[in-house]
Amino acid sequence: MASVTFAHLKKIYPNGFVSVKDVSLHIDDGEFVIFHGPSGCGKSTILRMIGGLEDITSGEIYLGKDFLNDILPRDRKLAMAFQNYVLYRHLNVYDNIALGLRLRNFPRSVVDSRVKTAASFFGISHILNKKLKAVSESDKQKVALSRAIVCHPKVLLVDEDFARQNERRRAEMIADIKKINEMLGITVLYVTNDFQEAVDLKEKIVFMKDGCITEIQPKGKNLTS
Repeated sequence: MASVTFAHLKKIYPNGFVSVKDVSLHIDDGEFVIFHGPSGCGKSTILRMIGGLEDITSGEIYLGKDFLNDILPRDRKLAMAFQNYVLYRHLNVYDNIALGLRLRNFPRSVVDSRVKTAASFFGISHILNKKLKAVSESDKQKVALSRAIVCHPKVLLVDEDFARQNERRRAEMIADIKKINEMLGITVLYVTNDFQEAVDLKEKIVFMKDGCITEIQPKGKNLTS
């Protein structure tokens, strides 16, 4: 089960700044949930704690019945799209997508099947043999998402920094993430500080301010301001 639950989650940095203040939330299997709020409200910190990129000061995080606090980041059944694509220019597209599978010692036949399936899903099968430097920025984005799904994650975490680009590529990225959620059934947690974007997605919105959840807006409800 790919539900995500956090209970009394708190993050305090060494300088005393409280980024996340006693936050509790349950996200159902297969949901697309948007975290919205101003910069510094704690939304990205929550995603980073779920992914294991930030230490948890206190509280509990569960993926289904699995207690994530005690699981190493590489062993969590998650995929993350944060800040930059972390692609390797000296590798071709195929090898970039396959990297995570190879690091986990998957058989060659499984690697090949999953890479080709992911490439077909995002419409980039024709560039698998191209070096990364010869690939457009739009396709690099699809390569990054392909690599995210080949390990069959239960949850995809997407930070707003991943989508910090021109409007066309951002729209393409959102369409691809919706496709991942709807066609593959992967739970998506998406962070944005763009209110209109959050509203236009017509998904559940978790509003945050000063490290706290201030409101949870159900999927499909219309908002204007």
